[in-house]
Amino acid sequence: MPTRRTTLLAPLALAACASPLPEARIAASTPEARALLEESAAAHGLEAFRRLRDVSVSYAGEWAPVIGRLQPVLVDRGFRGTSEERLLPREGIVAQAHAGPEGRKQVVRRSGGGGTGEVRVWFNGEPAEDAERRSAAALVADGYALFLLGPMLLAGGWGTPRAAILERDEDEAVTVGGRRWPCVVLRGRMIPGLGFSGAERIALYLDREERLMRRVRFGLEGMEGTRGAVAEVDAWGHIERQGVRWPTQFHERLLRPLPLAVHDWRLTGLDLDRGITVAEVEGPAFLGRAAAIPPPA
Repeated sequence: MPTRRTTLLAPLALAACASPLPEARIAASTPEARALLEESAAAHGLEAFRRLRDVSVSYAGEWAPVIGRLQPVLVDRGFRGTSEERLLPREGIVAQAHAGPEGRKQVVRRSGGGGTGEVRVWFNGEPAEDAERRSAAALVADGYALFLLGPMLLAGGWGTPRAAILERDEDEAVTVGGRRWPCVVLRGRMIPGLGFSGAERIALYLDREERLMRRVRFGLEGMEGTRGAVAEVDAWGHIERQGVRWPTQFHERLLRPLPLAVHDWRLTGLDLDRGITVAEVEGPAFLGRAAAIPPPA
């Protein structure tokens, strides 16, 4: 039975107008869309990314106050302030160590071969077994991997590949990071979706000049309290490390059921190929901190 706090968005969702992310009806990617996705993945550094064994990043950011009241479990203000993440692309693992005023939250998210994978969550060292907090953690872990890696995640750069069924939509110019970017837009489905969703609607905004992903729009079907919602994340301030271009600034906004700025965050640390093993990150804690990087110019 859903709790009241997970259904706060439901009346708004029912009242919302047409979705800003229509359902794609194609059964397979068009050749043009596939070529554009591969061009973008190459521009991000897919070939170099495939050579990496592990990625360590850290983040810091700020949430809009209202979103914590609408989705307290997803935002999880008591535990999600700063975070450390370890990505093991070949194994399909994302491990996160969050810290906030109420203590520590640890997440280990493992992608599944063709399925929605598994997640383990600990709060101050105690495992969380309830479906609501586990599904929220899986949704967040998958989302952050998508925001950081963009088309590389969909073009074979992850240990357990996601299928991307895409077609080209109308081109659109978007303002990201204070600059106007004319973009090629790819729209379709990602299978599996984010978190415990079997499939997710998605739209990628690839700038015409560099083919970098400037914006990604997505559904939130992986958690009961967010089904029917649509959000988007802008990514900019890219830096290059070991042949890969990494975004350093992010902004998230909700589009449906209501327009709302949600979250601003930034990459505060980046370290590659430490030699991290699965055993070092799959428990209720891991050690070490990502190397500091200067703020983007």
